Amino acid sequence: MNTADMTAKIAQGKGFIAALDQSGGSTPKALKGYGIAEDAYSGDEAMFGLIHAMRSRIISAPSFTGDKVIGAILFEKTMDGQVGGKPAPQALIDKGIVPFLKIDKGLEAEADGVQLMKPMPGLDGLLARARGLGVFGTKERSVVNLANRAGIAAVVAQQFEIGRQVLAAGLMPILEPEVNIKSAERADADRMLLDELRKALDALPGDDKVMLKLSIPATPGLFDPLVDHPRVLRVVALSGGYARPEACAELAKNRGMIASFSRALLEDLRHQMSDAEFDAALGEAIDAIYTASTEKVAA
Repeated sequence: MNTADMTAKIAQGKGFIAALDQSGGSTPKALKGYGIAEDAYSGDEAMFGLIHAMRSRIISAPSFTGDKVIGAILFEKTMDGQVGGKPAPQALIDKGIVPFLKIDKGLEAEADGVQLMKPMPGLDGLLARARGLGVFGTKERSVVNLANRAGIAAVVAQQFEIGRQVLAAGLMPILEPEVNIKSAERADADRMLLDELRKALDALPGDDKVMLKLSIPATPGLFDPLVDHPRVLRVVALSGGYARPEACAELAKNRGMIASFSRALLEDLRHQMSDAEFDAALGEAIDAIYTASTEKVAA
């Protein structure tokens, strides 16, 4: 796939984007869910080796193909690693899956009800390296905990600032201002975020487009204006802590939104499974998430 093929697949393809980008802070929890306890390894090198093996097993599985998985988001160490003797991005491309890279370095402490992204030193070099490896786009996450207009405006401003840097490097940014689904102010925060995103999208220069990764809104259909916005290539949804059945049920109520799930994709996978058992469990998850992404229901 060349860039035009990847753009078309992400814009129009039927399916969803897999999030295989757990970072250092969330890796122990991901490994524990996979059936590997923290006392089974020692040190970061061993930890990242185990999580890379898990991701490699997923990418190599027969059920993990571009027929239903149109894209996958990688952690930097995964991007730099090998899958089946190939660079990880190329392994995805060979299966018809568009590769993305998580670029944020974690979250600042909460202020004004939000958590901005930490600084990203060396971002231009990372973007150049990613593009050289065939990566199509990036993903960056910040968090909205409260319906604070100033905080939400700051999150959106930072997301678009980094997004413009990504665009300048020739890559497609996925902007991820996550609204905490456990927030008591979630519905109001959703509406404020919609307002701020529309203003920022309307102000984009030239014919630039971005992608958006958003929490499934408390009010189904709220983000329809973003799905329809001419500056949005695709709107994808994070599972946000929902278990897969609930995440899929909520996603299916939202026209035009496709999944970009992590925990909801991986929750039934275990290190101890045989390859056949592993692929069956993964295939079941892929089918459920694909259906929620492509077959919509009335709210």
